[in-house]
Amino acid sequence: MTRSLPFPHPFFSSRPQWKWFILCTVLVGATMSALDVSIVNVVMPTLTTTFHTSMRVVEWIAMAYMLTLTIFLPLFGRLADMFGRSKLYNLGFVVFTVGSAICGMSGSALFMIVARVVQAVGAGLLQANSVALITQAFPANERGRAIGIQGAVQAVSMAIGPFVGGILISSIGWRAVFYVNIPIGIFGTIAALLILPPNIRPKVREKVDYFGALFLATGLAFLVLAFNDGRELGWTSHVILVYFAHAFVFLGLFVAREFRTPHPLIDLKLFRSYTFAVGNLTGMMSYYVLFAVLFLMPFYFERVLHYGVALTGALLMPIPLAMAVVAPLSGYVSDKLGSRLMTSTGMFLSAGACGALVLLGTKSHLLTLIAELVLLGIGMGLFTPPNNSAIMGAAPKEKLGVAGGLLNMMRSLGLIFGVDISGVVFTSAEHDYLHRKGYWHIHHVFSGNNIQLVTRYKAFMHGFVLVMVVLALMNAAAAGLSAARADVAYDEAAAAAARQLEGG
Repeated sequence: MTRSLPFPHPFFSSRPQWKWFILCTVLVGATMSALDVSIVNVVMPTLTTTFHTSMRVVEWIAMAYMLTLTIFLPLFGRLADMFGRSKLYNLGFVVFTVGSAICGMSGSALFMIVARVVQAVGAGLLQANSVALITQAFPANERGRAIGIQGAVQAVSMAIGPFVGGILISSIGWRAVFYVNIPIGIFGTIAALLILPPNIRPKVREKVDYFGALFLATGLAFLVLAFNDGRELGWTSHVILVYFAHAFVFLGLFVAREFRTPHPLIDLKLFRSYTFAVGNLTGMMSYYVLFAVLFLMPFYFERVLHYGVALTGALLMPIPLAMAVVAPLSGYVSDKLGSRLMTSTGMFLSAGACGALVLLGTKSHLLTLIAELVLLGIGMGLFTPPNNSAIMGAAPKEKLGVAGGLLNMMRSLGLIFGVDISGVVFTSAEHDYLHRKGYWHIHHVFSGNNIQLVTRYKAFMHGFVLVMVVLALMNAAAAGLSAARADVAYDEAAAAAARQLEGG
């Protein structure tokens, strides 16, 4: 398929050096989407006042984005394999930029929620294709390093997001938080048009499994809603049980259809590969752990150690910064030695970090805290690039879009489950401690003024320690699963997966 634009001319796009231009273009999208995820969290309290609405309504500004992103990632990956990854990635820049502009123009919470859905569609088009474009551009012996650089850029963007957001809100206004994406998006659109490789459509034109997409999106939507609302409504409430029942039915329909249709949305035979299946599972587990820690630590800093908001924000930065430093190195080493060593070591270190957090008390040394959070960031940085590279290397070239969409979908689910399930474990353990001490009607340990200070702290730490134990065990399990994978050359893995798919 040819382009109307002069670049990338086959002479340029076939040059070995051109792959770095492709990576830089992908990094623009990675920066924009990662920055937006963390920067928007800062503006939530301001929007509550601006729109004169409740926090519950404003929470849907974040929820609508995450829900839309999660349910559309597999579909966008499939469409990219069918119609061209470069085309859909460039469309992602356009849609995300337009969505950001609409967000900035919002005059009500409802308008903002709709605008965030548009923005999430653009982010989904970017995320579903980013790793696939890198995999397509780089040879197997350089893929880990390239994916590591992408991970480093995303980690730095997430780390500086709250800082940048605070400056923009205080100096310009909350709308600038969204308008800042417009120049980045315009630059990314132009770069994608000029640099990304020509679209290559498959020789055999396949149909889009719209029914499968509908079943999967509906099932995931109910699953995410159930976990998101479970803590507030109660896990045995009628609404939550209905959500779970619908999720079970629609996801079951999706699996049944995928085995029957000649052109599935997600070829489930991909999961016959241990590397692909375990890579996605452990990837979800790693994000579960990461965001569970990022969710709970601010409560510990502010309510137990009495740190201020500014110091709390600063203390969370070592995690993404350590990831940013380690990720490129981890990717480079995995290109030479394989993914098994780096992924299992990374999860082992993360387990050690969570185990160290178990030992925290009501008084902690600041440097010790920082060291433990840095260790977690190092573990995540060691794990993520090799794991992503192994997943993409185990997928046939014609299914890289689907593989990339699944990879990011599992990470999104890990984020959601990590926050919601850890919140349930924490509050359940906290309530159990309070009940044993005779406080039957206290819904939260810091909501009852008649609770003794020592009891408050012990109840909080009782829940906190249990969560960290669970996270340490989850990391240890992920380390064992990663260590059990075979370290084969990525091109050989992809070829074997392709032959397996062709053979049915």
